[in-house]
Amino acid sequence: MNRPSLQQVRLYVIVDQVALGGRDPVRVAEAAIRGGADVIQWRDKSAPDREFLEVARALRDLTRLQGALFVVNDRVAAALLVQADGVHVGHEDLPVQAVRSLVGQEMLIGRSTHSLEEAKAAEQAGADYIGVGPVFSTPTKPDYPAVGVDLIRQVRTQVRIPCVAIGGIDLENLPLVLSAGANRVAVVRAIAAASDPEAAARAFKGRLTV
Repeated sequence: MNRPSLQQVRLYVIVDQVALGGRDPVRVAEAAIRGGADVIQWRDKSAPDREFLEVARALRDLTRLQGALFVVNDRVAAALLVQADGVHVGHEDLPVQAVRSLVGQEMLIGRSTHSLEEAKAAEQAGADYIGVGPVFSTPTKPDYPAVGVDLIRQVRTQVRIPCVAIGGIDLENLPLVLSAGANRVAVVRAIAAASDPEAAARAFKGRLTV
């Protein structure tokens, strides 16, 4: 199946090991894709490299078969080994320029940003897209205060690369995010921890494509 381009992405689902609550990441990802996920990102902050890579390979096979983009969180070597579509890095990871020197021009590089200055710097450094947040408080990023929806408005008007709103987004507060101009959202717990990830993804995707 044809994978979406970055410009076509609307629903970005982060399959986070902690949020899964012991469930199979591949099954959850498969359900999310059935529900409309355009991107699957694999995130596990604590797994040994071998274990992380094993799951990454399975998710790469799944996303290739189902026509979704696959992004590896943090671990550049794993992204290269499984031929991921992209790698996403934060402030404690390698700089964007260093990542680019390792992965080349074909692999997408995403960067987490928490302010307008960081968003502009990521664009200048050559990131293909940015995550903007956390929009709302979230246990996934306890060390970062919520930035609110105003930052989405600022970034949308001053940064040209695609931006993905992230952080504590659920179906209840999604209208606020959309009204601020976001057209791409990244979701962790509202889908990965949902009792029915497929239905949750479908509900998000329906509102993102109205």
